[in-house]
Amino acid sequence: MSLERMAMSVLQPGFDGTEPPDWLRRALGDGLGGVVLFARNLLDQEQTAQVVAALRGESPDVVVAVDEEGGAVTRLEARTGSSWPGNRALGVVDDPVTTGRVARQIARLLAVAGITLNYAPVADVNSNPANPVIGVRSFGPDPELVARHTVAWIEGLQGAGVAACAKHFPGHGDTVTDSHLALPTVHASREVVEHRDLPPFRAAIAAGVQAVMCGHLLVPALDDQPATLSRAVMTGLLREELGFGGLVVTDAIEMRAVAAFHEPGEIAVRALVAGADAVCAGISSPDGSSVYALRDAIVAAVRGGRLPEERLAEAAARVRALVAWHAERARQRAEVARDPDEDLGLRAAEAALRVVVGEHARPVLARAPLVVEMAARSSQAVDGIGPPGVARALAELLPGTVEVSVDAGGALPDLSDRDRPVVLAVRDAARHAWIKELLGEALRQRPDAVVVETGLPGPPAGAVHVATHGSSRASARAAARWLTN
Repeated sequence: MSLERMAMSVLQPGFDGTEPPDWLRRALGDGLGGVVLFARNLLDQEQTAQVVAALRGESPDVVVAVDEEGGAVTRLEARTGSSWPGNRALGVVDDPVTTGRVARQIARLLAVAGITLNYAPVADVNSNPANPVIGVRSFGPDPELVARHTVAWIEGLQGAGVAACAKHFPGHGDTVTDSHLALPTVHASREVVEHRDLPPFRAAIAAGVQAVMCGHLLVPALDDQPATLSRAVMTGLLREELGFGGLVVTDAIEMRAVAAFHEPGEIAVRALVAGADAVCAGISSPDGSSVYALRDAIVAAVRGGRLPEERLAEAAARVRALVAWHAERARQRAEVARDPDEDLGLRAAEAALRVVVGEHARPVLARAPLVVEMAARSSQAVDGIGPPGVARALAELLPGTVEVSVDAGGALPDLSDRDRPVVLAVRDAARHAWIKELLGEALRQRPDAVVVETGLPGPPAGAVHVATHGSSRASARAAARWLTN
């Protein structure tokens, strides 16, 4: 394999549009090893399968990757909302069998489309309630709980023939900064990292996870470089100490946590030197020149002696090993394609509901309510398409439901119509002062209002407080069913 093709084989770029552009087809012919799909590329299940087939038509061995966590982070169901509750809801239920079955059904969605690698599960321990980017994407704040559900999720997904990817190593749970926007820092000792953040990753490796995604985060107890660019973290800790031998993939290199400090080619080279095997570049230039620039930077680093050719060859070999693993599991994917469990997501979401009812009896919405939705802008991990909320789920059961969305700085709608029930749907109210303030004002005007919290719940508010522990379509439907039955 030429040096240029070897360099192309470790790249996993994204693209714009709903069909592969000419530059991407050409790059696949030039040895491009992977492609990552986003919601902007996908319309429905049939079109997703067509996109993947088109990619494989250019290169049968291409790694096709996607973020399909369930919950709010979905690519294949971004326009409808995920059919599956996210990690926190599954952690609240705390039944690893259910978690494994949910992961198997997510694998079914991916297997039918022909996808190789799922950038999931999130194995982060959400130890900091103020975390702006992990939150309900984590199974919870307890390392042992996160570890057992991480294993169940991996076994469910990989048992159906789709490769899993535990993220964001060495643990993004104790941060207050979104790595899409700036570099987060984990202010913890090596001992705390060892006992709090690493157990889920150790468990994932023992369970045979095929890939690990490194996080763009700084852990001063481990190194003075971001984990993605740190040989101490990627090679010393992940490879040598934890014994991981599979594919290490970077988080998207355009994220400001690293992009604020280095050019894309420099990030790719440093990540490969540190021990990464695949470089994810979610945003590509319209003509694909940015992908070829990454290739050229890698080639130049090898020829200039900064990146040993043996290290690049090792990375390329791990990409090929993942392709071989996926090919060997064709029979498993065929079996899971015949095993739908369409009600599982709703059942799991209903099991995750936690309801606090005051002095009054449980409410039953017999008429269409006014739903006031208050939520901060979603993290970029959600891919720019907000999941359908509680209002839409209620409208399916109670036609005539009215939805009003209130953003930071906005004002509440008129709540004076006592004949119309009021539902206050909030996300992470405990983390946003403006939501807490508006929620308090709404409850002063309408103490009979129902509060539905779709993020991490704080102290219950109002006479009736329903916590869904996530904002998937399944979780919204579960809350709507509870309120109307």
